[in-house]
Amino acid sequence: MQYKERLLESILQHHLNRGKSVLLLGPRQTGKSTLIKKFTFDLVLSFLLPATRQRYEKEPDLLQGEVEALATGKKKGKVFVCLDEVQKVPAIMDVVQYLIDNQIAQFVLTGSSARKLKRGSDLNLLPGRLVSLRLDPFVYHEFPVPSLEQVLLYGTLPGIVKERNLSDREIDLASYVEAYLEEEVRSEALVRNVGSFARFLEYAGQGSGKILNFRSLSQEIGVSHTTIMSYFEILKDCLIAEFVEPISQSRTRKKLTRASRFLLFDLGVRRLCAREGGRLLPSRLGELFEQFVGLELIRYARLAKPGTKIRFWRDPDGPEVDWVIEKEGRFVPIEVKWTKTPRPKDLRHLKVFLEEYPQASKGYLVCQTPRKVKLAANIWAWPWQDINLLIEA
Repeated sequence: MQYKERLLESILQHHLNRGKSVLLLGPRQTGKSTLIKKFTFDLVLSFLLPATRQRYEKEPDLLQGEVEALATGKKKGKVFVCLDEVQKVPAIMDVVQYLIDNQIAQFVLTGSSARKLKRGSDLNLLPGRLVSLRLDPFVYHEFPVPSLEQVLLYGTLPGIVKERNLSDREIDLASYVEAYLEEEVRSEALVRNVGSFARFLEYAGQGSGKILNFRSLSQEIGVSHTTIMSYFEILKDCLIAEFVEPISQSRTRKKLTRASRFLLFDLGVRRLCAREGGRLLPSRLGELFEQFVGLELIRYARLAKPGTKIRFWRDPDGPEVDWVIEKEGRFVPIEVKWTKTPRPKDLRHLKVFLEEYPQASKGYLVCQTPRKVKLAANIWAWPWQDINLLIEA
């Protein structure tokens, strides 16, 4: 598959033009290395290479000397440096901080683990020092979608999508789960009980899209609920889990759900973790479509102005709304249905939400309709292909 411009590319370029250094985070194989090849650097170091990694682990100060040497030869501007998979050498972040603070270098740092960066340095947490960006798997407008069913089955990781042979996609997904999730994530987090973590990944795949219940999961796997909490924290720090917070305040309802909702970051990876086989069950289509829409909303929200959040709303006594966009003090409720022809009963929960929250003026039912349709005074059926417009509105 030829390189296709990512929506994040123009945002990255904007911040570099401002003279900022950038921390580009994202799960493995989302295309970070491909994206940075679009830029011309004075120095590029990949810490995926064992020899390079070992060299700077032993002497991180080498970077300072190399950059200062390059600076003496530059007629103008800072030295432009890329450090790929920087979390593998966390000690080098102190040198990076020095070079940024002294206006010697501008950096693009890529990483697939916030966990190691947090352990190694506070650099990425200090305001104004780095602009932090996130590269996710493809959204709909970044690649040609062969069919919605294929996306629900195989996900949208660039390295998987480029494989036209579906058998090869399955092999590559299995390798991703085994080589990265089960081995690298586990070893990085120093997980001692290998069997329990493997079972946890399976349950995490099966439970993706649902509300977190640590105690129930701990009983299923046979470890403490605090261990389950730590496992979810590992997935979050390694950027392969999304946690969606509920709207828990209401004028009239006292029992709104307060627990978070959990999503694995890619539907293909989710399926392999859950060990569900290579076929889509008709009974699961609605649930998986709902997760797909949620992931698309989360990714488009990250590309939008800061402050755009994706939430959900649920009253255990009845009404619930799958997703809610929160933006500039406004709510946009969204229900998801696996249908081309929504019915009046599909609008009930949207109507309840709109009555409950005056800061919500319109509701949307995302489905397979070929074009938008007005269903009620303030509710529209909305094509899933146009999800981005709901974020941008």
